[in-house]
Amino acid sequence: MIAAALSATTAAVNDETGTVVPRIDLGEWVDSFVDWLTTSFTGFFDGIKNVLEGAYDGVHWIFETPPFWAVALVLALLATWAKSWRLGVTVLVGLVVVAGVDQWDHAMETLSLVLVSAVIALVIAIPLGIWAARNDHVSRVVRPVLDFLQTMPAFVYLIPTVVIFLTGTVPGIVATVLFALAPGVRFTELGIRQVDSEVVEAGRAFGATDRRTLRQIQVPLALPTIMAGVNQVIMLSLSMAVVAGMVGAGGLGGDVVSALQQIDVGLGFEAGLSVVILAILLDRVTSGLASRAPVSRALAKVRA
Repeated sequence: MIAAALSATTAAVNDETGTVVPRIDLGEWVDSFVDWLTTSFTGFFDGIKNVLEGAYDGVHWIFETPPFWAVALVLALLATWAKSWRLGVTVLVGLVVVAGVDQWDHAMETLSLVLVSAVIALVIAIPLGIWAARNDHVSRVVRPVLDFLQTMPAFVYLIPTVVIFLTGTVPGIVATVLFALAPGVRFTELGIRQVDSEVVEAGRAFGATDRRTLRQIQVPLALPTIMAGVNQVIMLSLSMAVVAGMVGAGGLGGDVVSALQQIDVGLGFEAGLSVVILAILLDRVTSGLASRAPVSRALAKVRA
């Protein structure tokens, strides 16, 4: 019987698949599920597509309509107010360089996509992070989902979004939201959980309700950590916005893809440099806004 079992195992190994484990048609199941979604919820997805296109077009119109120097000056003033005049000068010089290499229009397209995606991701992430911080059952459910979203390769997000929304800006926005969502949830939950329990108990002892405790104690004290999550969401949105150029999202990502296809080193460097300048602008401004928060300044004085 042992010999028969060994021979059966050997025969199984030497079959066409070359493996003992039977084929799991996971890919076909996913294809069928996506096809079912596409056919069953066509109206719903069309509504989402119209909303996202309208939001993107509105933000892009804000950056595209004024002359270059006006937008650059406003962004430089924003950087000066958020951080310092040195950052303002750096941002102004960087934006002049972007315009000088003829990447201004594409840079504004990418900036519009990043802002729309980041806002949607934060609208979902911050309330979800607060809910997870206040409910351990929600935290246990959300955590593996966030692990899945963070470990999934960025290119994989583009496949189902293209099937559902076709090519263009909308699949880039949806894929960017999914890719950038996790840090916002994690940092928000971490910030709320790190608030000193004695401070929370003191607020409740003075008669504060749970909602008031959250609004006036936990969220203000967790704001520096939450802003760090905001920064990470924006940075991941920018990185994914470049990858989204593969599905026709345009902007600097489209130039990067075009440079890769044509082996155009010059175009790739110009587009990459423009991405770096946008990254410096977004990163320094968000970190500066976090340090300008009243609670952040009060905590810095206490530490000093």
